[in-house]
Amino acid sequence: MRHITTNTQPVSELRGIADISWHARGKCHDLTPTEADRLFFSAPRAHTPIAEAKTLCGACPVRQDCFTHALDNDIRWGMWGGLTEAERKPWHAKVAKRLDYARVRAALMGRDVHLTAPERDTVTRAAYLRGWSAQRLAYALRIDLDHARDLLREARHAVADRDRYWQVPAAESEDTSSPDQGEEADGETAPAETICQVPRQAQTHELINALRKAA
Repeated sequence: MRHITTNTQPVSELRGIADISWHARGKCHDLTPTEADRLFFSAPRAHTPIAEAKTLCGACPVRQDCFTHALDNDIRWGMWGGLTEAERKPWHAKVAKRLDYARVRAALMGRDVHLTAPERDTVTRAAYLRGWSAQRLAYALRIDLDHARDLLREARHAVADRDRYWQVPAAESEDTSSPDQGEEADGETAPAETICQVPRQAQTHELINALRKAA
C-alpha cells in the first residue's frame, strides 16, 4: 500500500497475518520433535515438563509473538507464549473484544493484520479524522467501496455527536489565543477553561413527581 499513498511514517514492526518469520528466533526452534512434544504438548498435570517449558518460554525473545499467534489462529491446545491451555482460556474468550492500539496503528500504516470489531471501529474513526477517502479505507480494511462510505458516514456522525455532547470548542487562531502559560496581560493567572461540560439533567423534580403519581 505504501507505493500508492503519501504515508511517510516508518514501517510498523507488527507482523502481517501470514508472517511466521518469528519462528526462527524462538528458543524452541532447535528442539527435536520428540522433545518439543514432551515439553509443549504434555499432559495437563505433568508438572515437570510444564515447568521446563515455562522456563524456556520465559527467556524467549518472541514470546509475545507466539502468544498472539495462538490467539489469532484460535489454537487451544499445547503451550504457547509460556501459557498452558487452561491459562490461555480466558484470553480466547475475550479475544473478539480486544482493542490493541498497536494493531490499529499498524493497520493505519498499511499492514495486513487481524482486527477485531472494536479495532476496526477505531481504525474507521481515525481514518475519518485523518481525512481518508473511501477508497483508501476500503483498501485498508479489505471491504467494498460502498461499505467504506457507510463506515465513514457513521464515523462522521459519531464525531459530531461526541463534540456536541461534550461541547468541544473549536481551535482558536493564533491572533485570538490567550497569553502563554495561561497568564493574562496584567500578569494574573487566568482561570483554566473547562473544555468538557456534562449537560445537567433537566426537569428532574417533574419527572420524580410524575413517577410518584404513576405509582
